[in-house]
Amino acid sequence: MDLISQNFEDMLKPNVELKKFPDGDSYIHILQINECKGKDVRLFHRLYPEQDSSIVQTLFILEALRAVTKSITLIAPYLPYSRQDKIFLDGEVKSAELVCSLLSRAGVKRLITLDCHFLKKEGEAKYAGLDIKNISMNTEMLEHAKSKFGGEKFDVISPDQGANYLVKDVGGKSMKKVRGGYMGSDETYRVIESLEGDFNFKGKNVLILDDMISTGATMIKAAENVRNGEAKKIVCAATHGFFIKDCLGKLRQVADEVFSTNSMPNAVAEVNVKNVLVNVK
Repeated sequence: MDLISQNFEDMLKPNVELKKFPDGDSYIHILQINECKGKDVRLFHRLYPEQDSSIVQTLFILEALRAVTKSITLIAPYLPYSRQDKIFLDGEVKSAELVCSLLSRAGVKRLITLDCHFLKKEGEAKYAGLDIKNISMNTEMLEHAKSKFGGEKFDVISPDQGANYLVKDVGGKSMKKVRGGYMGSDETYRVIESLEGDFNFKGKNVLILDDMISTGATMIKAAENVRNGEAKKIVCAATHGFFIKDCLGKLRQVADEVFSTNSMPNAVAEVNVKNVLVNVK
């Protein structure tokens, strides 16, 4: 049986209500809870944006479901906190591990997600006690890119080694990225010290493919490198398009086209993930 969260209503008809109490506390209501008894349930629920409250909503939904269901599969296109799967400084938290552990202990038998940042490959995995099926959207994005280049041949690269799995099967190569320490005050980020690739882009069409575009620092620097290499046309694409702080506007200044999937709604969400998620086994 499928349960559809209200934050999935752009793709599917919801049957799980999400509301807020006046003080901001989360409220959930599973309209068909009695029909879930003894069944394997698939819960379609986004964990981003507003990831902190979305995770709490998830825990509430799971609490109601695990008392009556046979098993629960969570289908969440983007897994938040997936970028911090390592400890860089004493006193940090490996948040990717904690979130996955929370989901597992709350009753998720299996998580289905798209291009999970810390897995760096497609397929089945187990992490922090949670069974994860990581689906890559690279095939769908590569197909969509063909229209961007008008049917002309194009080279494919990723902006760092972590995203190499997105491009290697089509002969793509990856740039080498070196990050520095943390910067910022209220907000924090790790600076990019260098981003290099020994490629010949002159006169070529180039697709730069990544799992996510957040502030765009990596993708912008990659596009600048390709532009400096005298490429003919540059298209930037990612599975998850955050486009934080006018990132999209900045990207459009260095690339000819930008697009993403609709794993999270945004202005250039052109590749629909609905069929991939609904038909996953």
